[in-house]
Amino acid sequence: MLLSAAERGSFSSAAREMRMPVSTVTRRVTELEEYLGTRLLTRTTRKLRLTDAGAAYLASARRILDQVQQQEHEAKGEFTTARGGLVITTPVQLGRLHVLPVINQFLTRFPEITVELLQSDRNVDLVDAHADLAIRIGNLADSNLVATRIGSLRPVACASPGFLKSHGAPRDLEALMHLPSVVFNSPYLSPWRFRMPQTGKQITIEVDPRLLVSAPDAAVDAAIQGVGVTYVLEHDAAAALEAGQLEVILEEFEVEPVPVHMIHVSRNLMPIKLRRFIEFAAPKLRESLAVFGKK
Repeated sequence: MLLSAAERGSFSSAAREMRMPVSTVTRRVTELEEYLGTRLLTRTTRKLRLTDAGAAYLASARRILDQVQQQEHEAKGEFTTARGGLVITTPVQLGRLHVLPVINQFLTRFPEITVELLQSDRNVDLVDAHADLAIRIGNLADSNLVATRIGSLRPVACASPGFLKSHGAPRDLEALMHLPSVVFNSPYLSPWRFRMPQTGKQITIEVDPRLLVSAPDAAVDAAIQGVGVTYVLEHDAAAALEAGQLEVILEEFEVEPVPVHMIHVSRNLMPIKLRRFIEFAAPKLRESLAVFGKK
């Protein structure tokens, strides 16, 4: 309960996660503090914060919980045999186009493993989601996570031929900023990023979206219908570009392709099921993504 309350910053959030009354969670943490004879949490009107004693206690508790979890995996044979469940989180379109086909092949190869695929265009916290592996687009923040690069993806600005005929194709970024836009609100494509061809300097531009969407396929569909210019990853718009429904614009201003990584929590002993998935999936995903990582 202390771990849940500290991670979520409130007793009420911890209570919801554990499906318990808030009063029960509060009482048990208080009883633990009384037993230890020290304050573990500082309570404010907005958030809980760990005291120094609480942080030290929680670090030790996490180590113990990790050891217990490893023992449970060993008891189930997950460190000696490729079996058990894997939870994998990935961006929606990347998951559908690239990761899911690989997972399907993996499940055929390893019949004793099951997979839960969580698809979200928000970066899902591995601990909160109880996930074994995440596939992330974009540069990674410094962390204690282990990262394996599997490719890169090219961001492109594009619009329909009809839209470009009626509005004119922009020749520079200033002209782009004055065109109607369809914005895919994502952690790896917002704001729109470009590179000045003369200096190589990377800049961001702010556009006033005529349409703001939370999924790349919606942005692509709206751009095809002539709502405005959109900025997506090339693989999101690949079918429309090939069919001539969209055209890439301002190629000379494109930034370098953004990296794609597999990440997982660092553990001294990795379950065989996770090791096997990484070994199986990494080369296949590198091959699948290779065509979309070139300018």
